[in-house]
Amino acid sequence: MGALVLAAGDEFTPPTAEAFNLPPIFGWVTKPMLLIVLSVVLIIGFFLLSSRKLSVVPGKGQFLVESFYDFGRNNIAREQIGSRDFLRFLPLILALFSFVLVNNLFGIIPILQFPTMSHIGFPLALSVLVVYPVYHYAGIRRHGLGGYLKHQLVPPGAPKPVYLLLTPIEFFTKFIMNPLTLAIRVFAAMFAGHLLIMLFGISAEFLLLHGDGITKIFSLFSFGGALAMTFIEVLIMSIQAFIFALLSANYIGAAMAEEH
Repeated sequence: MGALVLAAGDEFTPPTAEAFNLPPIFGWVTKPMLLIVLSVVLIIGFFLLSSRKLSVVPGKGQFLVESFYDFGRNNIAREQIGSRDFLRFLPLILALFSFVLVNNLFGIIPILQFPTMSHIGFPLALSVLVVYPVYHYAGIRRHGLGGYLKHQLVPPGAPKPVYLLLTPIEFFTKFIMNPLTLAIRVFAAMFAGHLLIMLFGISAEFLLLHGDGITKIFSLFSFGGALAMTFIEVLIMSIQAFIFALLSANYIGAAMAEEH
């Protein structure tokens, strides 16, 4: 639509990255910070309540938890880490998956309406402060410090002169880029998706309230775009949570693997 100037003199201003910089609610506490705390409470409460009275024939809550557990256990942790070691890391993988998923879904819940992972600091903290040290620690514990560095930086089978170029690339990839790209994936998807929903929503409101004649009709298309993007975003939110947990498990599995 560009800069839409109507008869009333109003000008359409699309949302920018500034819309994600929410002011503090009180003191230095912001809405995203409260949502992070809320997500932890919701996740803990869900698992405690749904597993409080376990039975051989599961009820709806127990069935949902068991399905979620089986998915994380067999489709993420076991596939990526291996049957030998995956159980030790299963709680972490399930926690990462559920935490990212809930915080992503906040973006489509009325009143809350903010995907916490659209602030780069949150996925970056998960990646750098949680996933990064865990998979390096797991690798060092399995191979020893020297063995782990050799395992990560000196892949077998390459001609010796090639290592002058290959080893720095491996170091940059394994120790710098992996945690950054892990965080950027979910951040970029949540930021872009929420920005698009905001754009369609604000456009619909602007055209309806400030449009002139036939212009108001186009507000229906903008509203339809916002609705369609919301459904698409639910899928993307779920996929990004899955990818975050999947890659985290993959890094752990690769760090402990006997072969490069």
